[in-house]
Amino acid sequence: MRVRATILLTLALCLLTAVPAGAAGAAGTARAAGTHTRDATSRGATITTTSAPGEQLTLEPASTIPPAGRRLSSDQVLAIAGRLPKMQAVRRQYRGSFGDAYLKSPFRWQVSFFSSSGKKEIGLVIIDDLSGRVLEQWTGIQIAWTMARGYPGAFGEHSNALYIWLPLCVLFILPFLNFRRPFSLLHLDLLVLLLFSVSLAFFNHAHIYASVPLSYPPLLYLLARMLALLRRPRAARPPALRLLVPAPWLAVGVVFLIGFRVGLNVTDANVIDVGYAGVIGAQRISAGEPLYGSFPSDNEHGDTYGPFNYEAYVPFQQLFGWSGTWDDLPAAHAAAIFFDLLAVGLLFLIGRRMRGPTLGVALAYAWVSYPFTLFALESDSNDTLVAVMVLAAVLAASYAQAPRWRPGWSARGALAALAGLTKFAPLALAPLLATHGLREWPRRRRAGALLVFALAFALAAAAAMFPALAHDSLHTIYERTIAYQADRGSPFSVWGLYGGLGWAQAAVQVGAVLLAVGLAVMPRRADLVGLAAACAAVIIALQLGLEHWFYLYIPWFFPLVMLALLGRFSDPAGSTAAASAPARSSRPLAAVSS
Repeated sequence: MRVRATILLTLALCLLTAVPAGAAGAAGTARAAGTHTRDATSRGATITTTSAPGEQLTLEPASTIPPAGRRLSSDQVLAIAGRLPKMQAVRRQYRGSFGDAYLKSPFRWQVSFFSSSGKKEIGLVIIDDLSGRVLEQWTGIQIAWTMARGYPGAFGEHSNALYIWLPLCVLFILPFLNFRRPFSLLHLDLLVLLLFSVSLAFFNHAHIYASVPLSYPPLLYLLARMLALLRRPRAARPPALRLLVPAPWLAVGVVFLIGFRVGLNVTDANVIDVGYAGVIGAQRISAGEPLYGSFPSDNEHGDTYGPFNYEAYVPFQQLFGWSGTWDDLPAAHAAAIFFDLLAVGLLFLIGRRMRGPTLGVALAYAWVSYPFTLFALESDSNDTLVAVMVLAAVLAASYAQAPRWRPGWSARGALAALAGLTKFAPLALAPLLATHGLREWPRRRRAGALLVFALAFALAAAAAMFPALAHDSLHTIYERTIAYQADRGSPFSVWGLYGGLGWAQAAVQVGAVLLAVGLAVMPRRADLVGLAAACAAVIIALQLGLEHWFYLYIPWFFPLVMLALLGRFSDPAGSTAAASAPARSSRPLAAVSS
């Protein structure tokens, strides 16, 4: 009892640091809006206006004469913007507000309206100089947050197109349809996974007050579903996995969709700031320069992730180089493709180990057909790397339950550390990974297994931190990562969008910590289905408490959800007899039995 209490206390202390760290893993995924400041002595204020990142604005004094090379004058564009009903409405709320006109290139104007003190920008209008047409008009959070404006292709490029997204939705759910059981719970589970598409559609049309709350119902459903799957199964042998499409055809579909995804990434994808940050960090590591606190101005806060995130990009930066600017970034494309292929391979290996090749193919197919994994690939983000590291730890855990296979325990400890030092949220999975299968070990060996896990975790963490600590202090790393994210507001959660809900957000975060600790020490389903469901539940619970949530975070938990949902079924061909082996068997495959 004393050992168990000590373990529980240690896990709780570790996880208390994981909630803010989880927030740090939820870094922004778009180019932040730039700001331009001028001293307005006539108004007694310093005025700051917003522009696209890297874009220069030139303040144009009030005049009826157009500047050189322009058709409209500053007075004309101010009049055009002032007649807009949206601007008139917001200016009525701020008496004494005024407007300034700025030259944008090419051949565009920006009109910014400010409160009377000049301290708050209340409206922004973009006007075409040649036609005088209003191109954009924004108020509220959409002034500062350019990613909230619904610019086409800003995230995911053409993966958002209906002629790509809708067919993928159909392809994702089609093989798992069972017309004999139309009201199967699996059908509902898959539809809920696709329900995030509704929220994304509103986001793409700049309807943030609809898109943000609509992301929570599927998150809550999936959390409840994963918790329900933690119950120990009643049947001695699970029902067979029935696929509408034969497994060999599904394998062909996997190959075809991989080719489609890679081709689309090479020809169409854009690299958002997350992928750009990976290349910058990789270059700094290769050059022996400080990793934190000195990123270029067009991605100033790109150093907000764990050091392993940047280390994972080093091979690609070395192979493809970097020009020093935010260009096509072939290294980021190559890294995103490689991470995506790793996810496919790991899902196949885990599925094959759990139930045989049919489940492996089904899981790989689910990944390549799910539109949100393509969304992440087309954004060239680092979020698939999070999924890869978690899946690798789960695969290692499948080998580590047998007492004679001790190396698996050290492997999962090392992989858990690297996953947590990619984006910090997976640190909350360390207790689950440390204790999975521990009940199957003799009592006298459990402390040794935990020690092996802890040592491997510490050694891997030290190795990953070494390039950063060679130049930066722990204080600098903390300030640039966890502290920055903890202090950063965001409208992409109910907490940041509506405000005044700090107490509720804190309750959700504490609940996520308690859930992670509780699932690590309480009796639950002991096979890989139980581990996947528990890890998915913890990640989803953490995401529910984040200040900044985005669709790129869905791949963090999606493969775990699919492992839990499909892993409940047995291979229809009965190709793996070990899948039904008793949980206490000494064979390694006992770890994946039901």
